[in-house]
Amino acid sequence: MLQRLAACAVGVAVLCGPLAAQAVTPPRAPIPLQSALADAWRRHPGSSAVDARIAAARARLTAAGRPTYNPEAEFSADDNGPDRTATGGLKLTLDLGNKRGARRDAAAARLTQTEVQARLARRDFARQWITALADVHSARERLRIGERRLDSVHRFADIAKKQYTAQDISGLERDLAQLALDEALAEQSTLISELADAQARYSAVGGETGNPRIAVLPTAQLPGAATTATDIARLPDLQVAQAEALAAQRDIVVAKKNRVADPTVGVRIGTIELDRRTRDRVAGFTVSIPLHVRNSYRAEVEAAEADATAAEADVARLRLQLEADQRRAIDSYAAARNAWTLWSSSRGTDSDRRSALLEKLLRGGDISPSDFLLQLRQSLDTQLAGAALEARVWRSWTDYLATTGQLERWTGLEATP
Repeated sequence: MLQRLAACAVGVAVLCGPLAAQAVTPPRAPIPLQSALADAWRRHPGSSAVDARIAAARARLTAAGRPTYNPEAEFSADDNGPDRTATGGLKLTLDLGNKRGARRDAAAARLTQTEVQARLARRDFARQWITALADVHSARERLRIGERRLDSVHRFADIAKKQYTAQDISGLERDLAQLALDEALAEQSTLISELADAQARYSAVGGETGNPRIAVLPTAQLPGAATTATDIARLPDLQVAQAEALAAQRDIVVAKKNRVADPTVGVRIGTIELDRRTRDRVAGFTVSIPLHVRNSYRAEVEAAEADATAAEADVARLRLQLEADQRRAIDSYAAARNAWTLWSSSRGTDSDRRSALLEKLLRGGDISPSDFLLQLRQSLDTQLAGAALEARVWRSWTDYLATTGQLERWTGLEATP
C-alpha cells in the first residue's frame, strides 16, 4: 500500500509541480527543536574543535602580519699578538619583495576558509542531529506499533486455542496462530535493536535520549519545497572550495616572493689597540645577498600553481555536483511530503480501528484465522511503513534545506557563535 501511495505522490509532484508551494524561505523550526539542537552543538566536541581552528587561523594571521626578519646583534673580539680588536654591530635582512604582505594575504584567505568551514561543520552537525532525531522517533513509533501487534497476536493465539478446543478450527490453524506469535516475538526483538541503534546514533551527536524535549515531530507543519533551484553560491560547500582556491592563488604569490633574494645589511663599530699603546675607533658596513644558484625555488612555485589549478577544478566540479544535488533534494522532498500527506489522510492507516474490527469478526467466526492474520499483518505493516515514511520525510526535508542553503537559518544555528 505504501508503495502505491509513494507512486501517486511522485505523479502528483510531476504533474502539479508548478502549483507547489513557492516557500523560498520557510519559517523557523519550533523553539524546542532549536533549543535542543543549540545545546547539543555547544556540548559536542566538534564545537570546541571549530572554535580552536578559528583561533589558530587568527593567530597565524597575526603572525603573518609581523615583520619577516628580526635584527641580529653580533660581538667579536680578536687578540692577534700585540693588536687587540673589539667590535659590536647589528644586522638586518631587508624584506624588499614584501614577503610580509604576501604571507598576510595568504593567512587572511586561510582564515576566511576556516570560518566558512566552521559554518559547514555546524550545518553538517545540524543535518546529522535532525536525521538522528527523526530516526529515534521513527524507531520508537515502530516499537510501539510492534507492541500492539504482539498484543493482538497474543489474543489471536488465545482465541485460536479456545476455538480449537471447541473444534471450530483445525489443529493446523491453531499451529498457525502459534507460529504467528513466535514470528511477532522475533520481529519485536528486531525493533528493539533498531531503537537501540537509533538512540546510539542520536547520542553520538549530543542528543538527549533519556528525557527528550521533543515528544512529537512537527511533520504536519513542514512547508512545501520551492520548485526552482536557488543560487548555490550561498552554500558553504562551494564557499569553502572557493576560499581554498583563493588561498591557493595567494600561495603562488608567496612562493614567487620567496624566490626574491633579500639582502642583509649590517653595521659595526669598535676599537683597535695597536701594540697595546695606541687605541683607535673602527667602523664598518656590510651587505650580503644570498645567491639562489643551487636552488632557485622554482619547484615551489610550480607546486603552488598546480595546487591552484586543482583547487579551481574542484570548484567547477563541486558546482556541478551541488546543482545536481539541489535538484534531487527538491524533487525527493516534494515526493516524500506528498506521500506522507496521502498516507496521513487515508482511512486505511487507522490500524486500531481495523484491528478491533478484525478481532470482533474472528471471535464471531465470520473470518478464518488465516484471513485474520493476513489482514492484521497488512494493517500493521502499513503503520510500520508510515513510521519509516515520516523519518524519510525529515531526512528529505533536512537534505532539501541543506542543499538550498536554508538549514542554518531554519534551525537557528546561524546566530550560534
